[in-house]
Amino acid sequence: MRALDTIAESIRVGYVHPTTVLNTLIEVENDGGLLAVRRVERQLCLGTHALRERGHPNTALAQSWLGAARAYLITQAERKQAV
Repeated sequence: MRALDTIAESIRVGYVHPTTVLNTLIEVENDGGLLAVRRVERQLCLGTHALRERGHPNTALAQSWLGAARAYLITQAERKQAV
């Protein structure tokens, strides 16, 4: 999945632009629906936990990705209920 490569690379370098985060999550949803976003969120949860255990210097960025994925899922769920 290309999105996971984008996420991993940004965590590796320690930086991501907010627009990249949103575009990546939109791309994931377009490719596989909210279920795909949920899978990415799960991978981020597991990955963030692993990075934290290892004391990785960019754990906070991974946590930011996780928070963004969760916020995206909540926003999309609320949007679908409003329709």
